[in-house]
Amino acid sequence: MKKECNNRIRVVLADKQITNRWLAEQMGVTDMTVSRWKTNKTQPSMAQFIEIARLLQVDIKDLIEMTFDSQNNIDGIC
Repeated sequence: MKKECNNRIRVVLADKQITNRWLAEQMGVTDMTVSRWKTNKTQPSMAQFIEIARLLQVDIKDLIEMTFDSQNNIDGIC
């Protein structure tokens, strides 16, 4: 049974009242790219996750939530 995922980028941006546009400008990507990250249609690279964490002044663990299968094996990153 898989654990349900929460989109952490979306949550952190909302908590910090930061817009997609601001993050996109800081990252050198489009607003659409940030929107896709927030909806889990695509994922940032690990380097981008590190940069996002730096920009948002959070621990990278606050942005990444792992899923586990029924035997608690890592199934992926949400």
